[in-house]
Amino acid sequence: MNTEFASLFKLARAQRLQLVSDLWDSIEQEEADPTVSATKVAELRRRKERFALAPETGRTWEQVRERARRGHE
Repeated sequence: MNTEFASLFKLARAQRLQLVSDLWDSIEQEEADPTVSATKVAELRRRKERFALAPETGRTWEQVRERARRGHE
């Protein structure tokens, strides 16, 4: 048993279940509201602008998916 969390194992069953529920909720919230860094936003904008200037250089979702599947066979 991890001694760092030993005190949690001493909680009543209902309290431990609530703690588990609260932990799951916090994980779900992080996944539902991802934070995108300014660097990533800038890169996405750059790519969008590049695509707007030359749309023929882009790929459809179907093309991307097919390429990914071929790479994993």
